Amino acid sequence: MSLIAITLFLRTEMGKDNIGDGGIYTGALFFAVILVMFNGMSELAMTIYKLPVFYKQRDMYFFPPWAYAIPSWILKIPVTFLEVALWVFVTYYVIGFDPNITRLLKQYLLLLFMHQAASGLFRFIGSAGRNMIVANTFGLFALLLLFALGGFVLARGDVKKWWLWGYWSSPLMYAQNAILVNEFTGHSWSKLVNGTKLGVLVMESRGFFPQTYWYWIGVGALFGFVWLFNILYLLCLTFLGAYEKPQAVLPEIVEDDSRVHSSISRNPAQGSEGMRRSISSGSSSVTSDAIELTENRKRGMILPFEPHSLTFDDIRYSVDMPAEMRVQGATEDKLELLKGVSGAFRPGVLTALMGVSGAGKTTLMDVLAGRKTGGYIEGHITISGYPKNQATFARISGYCEQNDIHSPNVTVYESLTYSAWLRLPQEVDEKTKKLFVDEVMDLVELTPLREALVGLPGVSGLSTEQRKRLTIAVELVANPSIIFMDEPTSGLDARAAAIVMRTVRNTVNTGRTVVCTIHQPSIDIFESFDELFLLKRGGEEIYVGPLGRQSTHLIKYFEAIEGVPKIKDGINPATWMLEVTTSAQELSLGVEFADYYRKSELYTRNKALIKELSVVRPGTKDLYFPSKYSQSFLTQCFACLWKQHWSYWRNPPYTAVRFSFTTFIALIFGTMFWDLGSRSNTQQDLFNAMGSMYAAINFLGFQYGSTVQPVVAIERTVFYRERAAGMYSALPYAFSQFVIEIPYVFAQSLIYGLIVFSMMGFPWSVEKFAWFIYFLFFSLLYFVLYGMMTVAVTPNHNIAAIVSSFFYGIWNLFSGFIVPRPRMPIWWRWYYWATPVSYTLYGFIVSQFGDIETEMDSGVTVKKFLEDYFGFERGMLGVVAAILCGFVVLFTFIFAYSIKTFNFQRR
Repeated sequence: MSLIAITLFLRTEMGKDNIGDGGIYTGALFFAVILVMFNGMSELAMTIYKLPVFYKQRDMYFFPPWAYAIPSWILKIPVTFLEVALWVFVTYYVIGFDPNITRLLKQYLLLLFMHQAASGLFRFIGSAGRNMIVANTFGLFALLLLFALGGFVLARGDVKKWWLWGYWSSPLMYAQNAILVNEFTGHSWSKLVNGTKLGVLVMESRGFFPQTYWYWIGVGALFGFVWLFNILYLLCLTFLGAYEKPQAVLPEIVEDDSRVHSSISRNPAQGSEGMRRSISSGSSSVTSDAIELTENRKRGMILPFEPHSLTFDDIRYSVDMPAEMRVQGATEDKLELLKGVSGAFRPGVLTALMGVSGAGKTTLMDVLAGRKTGGYIEGHITISGYPKNQATFARISGYCEQNDIHSPNVTVYESLTYSAWLRLPQEVDEKTKKLFVDEVMDLVELTPLREALVGLPGVSGLSTEQRKRLTIAVELVANPSIIFMDEPTSGLDARAAAIVMRTVRNTVNTGRTVVCTIHQPSIDIFESFDELFLLKRGGEEIYVGPLGRQSTHLIKYFEAIEGVPKIKDGINPATWMLEVTTSAQELSLGVEFADYYRKSELYTRNKALIKELSVVRPGTKDLYFPSKYSQSFLTQCFACLWKQHWSYWRNPPYTAVRFSFTTFIALIFGTMFWDLGSRSNTQQDLFNAMGSMYAAINFLGFQYGSTVQPVVAIERTVFYRERAAGMYSALPYAFSQFVIEIPYVFAQSLIYGLIVFSMMGFPWSVEKFAWFIYFLFFSLLYFVLYGMMTVAVTPNHNIAAIVSSFFYGIWNLFSGFIVPRPRMPIWWRWYYWATPVSYTLYGFIVSQFGDIETEMDSGVTVKKFLEDYFGFERGMLGVVAAILCGFVVLFTFIFAYSIKTFNFQRR
């Protein structure tokens, strides 16, 4: 920013001959103070990020709050010295401030205190708000008051008497006055104009105090503010607790424990093993089990589906050799993660995919499901004998990710309806869809939670286990034939895992092909699987086959290997199996388990099964769908818009806070700039009117742009999952995200417009009011879209916030308020024309004042002054309005294109 500033305010382009020149230097000094002030805002996120740990440690009496507050203040001091030095020492002489070493050091000292006061203020706001959205809103609100009452945007003489307290309590006013006194009492501003020094005239024209002692008053006041804000920060740390405690949703009917402990059944097709076995010591009678099994067979069958088998032969997956491994001496170009694995998954059979960490369980599942975003895949995959085609396969398969990703502000029922709406074929009518969704909810036991909001993991809404079941249900309502589940029981306690596994078992009993990766399951969970696919580290299979009742087949296979210790009574076969197949065991026994498996009869049987299932059955056809997505483009748009509507409607921290913020700012500005719109007698009147619009659009825009980012970032992770599932293309999603903002932004523009237009006393004419609303609406809209766009082109919303803040700073500088366009060096004017905010101010001023032909006190008409000083011409109004509309289209297009093209998920 300092490099941009020195090329914009270059001393060779700036004279020191009249009050107009002084105005440009005032702008440069104002920008310096504002930049240092805004730098403090980074403290906000840092403070809130560390608070949960602080509260935990404080409540356990690790230390008193002051022992935490003082280091966070002291550690910021070296950063302050560095940041302020960067600005002052780079810009001072190049911009052409008064060439005097004492004044340079005095400016440095003043900005040091300003930086410390700003950091203290935002630490205080962070510790008082304790929540990012609340703190951001209050942070911006505080900045706005300091900013508008700092003496530059609104001159001291024009501050209404009911706002004078704000003027005298704004740190920015003291900083601004002191930095101006330091500059304009210098030797280079001592030229006499009508017997008064030019520097004094410049300060008086803008309503500042010209006396030299005001420098030390400013420094003293800022020193006081540093202490005040840090003491308030300490008080907040001492007396306030966490903002909100995590809460889970309880179902309407509390589940009976005996139901949970009733068991997970195996497929009845497997003879005696079809008997339901107990998850705990409590078992239920065979009769009730048989009845429940028959019911299970009927469940979820209102929509027929075609069972499909999946076979894969000699699958190899490799990635480019990581740089770290090359450093350690690896010579190959590629690192192979799967080494020729083969197997078959069949309908009605529940297969466990197991292995130690790093064996390649999730990798194999991602390869089979077509979810990999990089790497090299070799081998053959067939679906019921036909070669796998990812476009059609996505329509008949479901993938339950390990992280349960859902939109937080919709209910369980809405999540399922939405998934069914977009994934079931068009032929299925509305009534059948609803019945099917109800059946699936019953199958995965979510009916009691029907109206519960999903919420954010660990913060609100569903518990981890309820989320897992929702993840399974969201895939089931697509009526898939093959379902992949990545660690469905991870992070759950025994009871919750039992509920989830019962859901999985119910799913298998409908005749679907289900594959789960699983990590160290309990005996009960392990026993509920029919087959096991075991991988060793390095991606080679060492056992692929049936488990047998109480894992007898598996135990028999490994105990037959010479040297493998026998399983002891009461030991979990899953744990025993993982322990006896470690790399250390292989070395001590001198056995390669992968080679042993390849020479076994089991391997021959599996190869024969793969060969049998890879042959096309007579009378079957390859999977074919007339279009890539099950629903038309219009339906996709409607469905996405429907979900966005509920997501926004039920998100008061975003929508309601924005509404109240807009209304509040409108009332504050209305009282602050009371009746200024009707006055245009002096230059300062026009500066005040422009200042009010400049402050409003900067702050409202900044708030809109920054609060939309976390919302879009959360929805984007959901979008990645839904797009991979083939629910919709990127365009309907981008369209809905854009369209849903329009009514909210319009309503907010109307509220703000009505309050400010009437209170500032602009002349009431339909044309002028319509232009005011038009420019306000499109300006706020492009800020929102710019916030969305930065999220779409960056990996997460934290980086998006940094990128967008940088550009907000530049837009602020080139808006035409700090430096009017005719006074900008010729090499920077192109950027003025590329800055959206400059068109906003152009439109606001020209539509309200551009047609006034009355003379001002200087003898020039208002219209002529606007043309000469700002370069604003009334004839350009239509062009400016069209360009603003163009920015909205441009940002929407970039958002849609980025969402479609960039995928920041790495698999």
